[in-house]
Amino acid sequence: MGKKVKKEVEPPPKDVFDPVGVESKKAQTVVLMLSSPEEEVLTKACEAVYKFSEKCEENRSTMLELGAVEPLFRLLGNEDKMVRRNACMAFGVLAEHAEVRKVMRKIECIPAVLALLAPEEDTICHEFASLCISNMAQEFTNKVIIFEQSGLDSLIRLMASPDPDVQKNSTEALCRLVDDFHSRAAIRELGGVPPLLDLLKSDYPAIQLVALDTLTKITLDAETRAALREAEGLERLIEFLGTKEYDDLHVNALHVLSNCLEDAESILELQGTGGLQRLMQFTSETTIPDVQQYAAKSISKATKYAENWKMFHENEVEKALVTLLGADSASVQVAAAQAISAISEHTGSKDAFCKVEEAKGMELLVKLLGSENSDVKEAAALAVSNLTTTHPSNCLEVVEHSGIEPLVHLLAEQKDGAVANAAVALANLAGDEIIRMEVVRMGVVPALIQPLKSSNSLVVSKACLALAAFMCDSDARSELRSNGGLDTLIKHLNSDNDDVRRGAAWAVLVCGGDPPTATDICKLGGLEILQEINQSVSRQNKFTQAAMDKLLDSNLPAKFALTGYLGPDNAITDGFFDAGPLRPESRFMSLDELNTREVNEKRPILLVNVQPQEQQSPQPPEVESKTETKAANQKPSKKELAKGKSKASKEKEEKQKEEEMQLLQLILQQQEGEGGSYHPPMDHALYEYIGEVSNKIRPMATTREQVIALARFVAYKMGGPVERGKLSTFSYELPISQIKYELKSNILPIGRVKTGIHYHRALLFKALADRIAVPCSLVRGEYNRAWNEVVLNVDDTANGEKYPPKLYVVDLMHIPGRLMEGDSSEAVQYKKL
Repeated sequence: MGKKVKKEVEPPPKDVFDPVGVESKKAQTVVLMLSSPEEEVLTKACEAVYKFSEKCEENRSTMLELGAVEPLFRLLGNEDKMVRRNACMAFGVLAEHAEVRKVMRKIECIPAVLALLAPEEDTICHEFASLCISNMAQEFTNKVIIFEQSGLDSLIRLMASPDPDVQKNSTEALCRLVDDFHSRAAIRELGGVPPLLDLLKSDYPAIQLVALDTLTKITLDAETRAALREAEGLERLIEFLGTKEYDDLHVNALHVLSNCLEDAESILELQGTGGLQRLMQFTSETTIPDVQQYAAKSISKATKYAENWKMFHENEVEKALVTLLGADSASVQVAAAQAISAISEHTGSKDAFCKVEEAKGMELLVKLLGSENSDVKEAAALAVSNLTTTHPSNCLEVVEHSGIEPLVHLLAEQKDGAVANAAVALANLAGDEIIRMEVVRMGVVPALIQPLKSSNSLVVSKACLALAAFMCDSDARSELRSNGGLDTLIKHLNSDNDDVRRGAAWAVLVCGGDPPTATDICKLGGLEILQEINQSVSRQNKFTQAAMDKLLDSNLPAKFALTGYLGPDNAITDGFFDAGPLRPESRFMSLDELNTREVNEKRPILLVNVQPQEQQSPQPPEVESKTETKAANQKPSKKELAKGKSKASKEKEEKQKEEEMQLLQLILQQQEGEGGSYHPPMDHALYEYIGEVSNKIRPMATTREQVIALARFVAYKMGGPVERGKLSTFSYELPISQIKYELKSNILPIGRVKTGIHYHRALLFKALADRIAVPCSLVRGEYNRAWNEVVLNVDDTANGEKYPPKLYVVDLMHIPGRLMEGDSSEAVQYKKL
């Protein structure tokens, strides 16, 4: 055998490094490997970073501290596909950390990441690049950069990817980007609405959820809603709501639909396809509280406009909402009541509401007024207040279902909104006289006094308006006075809040028509407060001016003292006195206060009073007949409430007038208490004057004749005519001083004055004219001047023609009975000289 030859093994090249298998358990080492020039090492290092960072937030923070972000960013553009993919995975996961995103923004990584969304990249790159963009889009600065780098185009395209993770990440990125209105418009222009609608059919609820959230945001734009209608989005949303397996996403679908329902075009389209009817059916049949709640909110939002409401009304929206009222969930009850409040702005819904299942809706609302949940009570009270506004039938339904008592109890509620709403509802009920009497009987006036003390301006203003609604009833006014409510009410006249001041003024205006209440208001300083307010340009309003006028009309002495004028409709009655002109900043004093002053040489206080003393002792207002008490304790039936009330109304008015006159006399006698009050003496001379003019002047054929005769009568009783320029020789001061000394008082009955000048005669003329129904005015001038004005017809008997009435000034001093035209020179001279 031959000898075997041994082959020599060639040694490896000297410049080649032998392969080394390295296992590293340190993150620092892996980060260092990210700078390796070898693709295999880079691939494994990126994969290791990805796995480590995916575990928790602390690991991502560790990678940031070790400086892994910048090496990974450089690898996003690596030529090797595997390196690029793994680097993208790690980069996308790291972007979930807020501090990492700050570093990424500094190195301007967004363009490189968007490049990985290109069609030629694999699905893994698409998944993690879109995840990275989604995370970066959480900051507004990054949203702008993504928008400027045309990132929306790629994201919209990827919504149609077959990979569900890519779909979710790209849609989530869009959802965050559309927080900026520029992106919302761009999505519409780039055709992003149809792909979003297609995702509603996804098998993955997470994708459906993010698609619905994105649609919710972009449908805030009207043009996008139009694009959604063109893509048949409304029909898809209705189908989605009709799919029971999507129950947990129905609320989100309602968010989108709610935005769309703001457009009349959307509602019209739904009505045409039957979708609106299906929506109402869905609202009635769903049993998921969150869905029920938002369905009610959607209806409330959509029916703000009349054209939208009409279409909902035609599809029985009221019936659907009544169904929701009966839900067990408090949040659903609140939402349903609020929706009812919204639609009840329209009269048609008010009418329909009380007809739904025999007024079951009102019954449910009244029941909710007694709920243990304060939010439910507030919402129910709001619904009742809106439903009863200018709607007598609904007011009757509230009474029929025993709604008065819970509304009155709500006035003591801790929640301000419930109190305000209850006050409005009760004010609405006060529009019916019999209901008003029943509400007063149940103690509404004392209950309203507590809200007047609230620190919430809305509560106070509504309480004031409610009080005003009830103050046309004499019993209510008596309760207000006896419970100390007037004092609190008057304080609100000084409120800095316009609504509170307006409401308080309105309540005072209504109360001011009642002489006893008006007197109490004046005693409490209401008149002075109104004077001060009406002198302020910023604080005065029509209500404060009207309230002051009403108070003055019920307190003629104060009116004449402040304004120097009494019109034909201001009839002087017993108890009137003239203490002279009052400066605007001065306080008006009552007869009791004036009587406490010692006799002085100043101008006398002229009193008009012919009522015999024994007739000035009326029964206290609290005394009521047994019949009235019995009637007040009976709850009115619905039939009684609906019938005419003329007989009861007339009897009540007559009783009220008698009571007011009695109270006026009582207050004049007892303003400061029984012991020290001033009792006006009977003016026997004036009593005789009234009898004389009633017998001789009242029967005259024309007002002109009556005026002339009365002027001469007054002049004769006051010392006769005085020649012009001779007034200084007409001695009237000494006789008046003698009367004051005789009576030991500055207050003089007008009939006791036998030598009077302008202001004495003008007052007597007005007092007598009012007794015989001759209309005239009393005007105060300067320097003890006063005169009377009358309006008379001007007849030309020769031509048989009539002219418009003219204003005349009546001469009581120089040529008694002379009638001077109001703007004539002789009238001007009479007023001044």
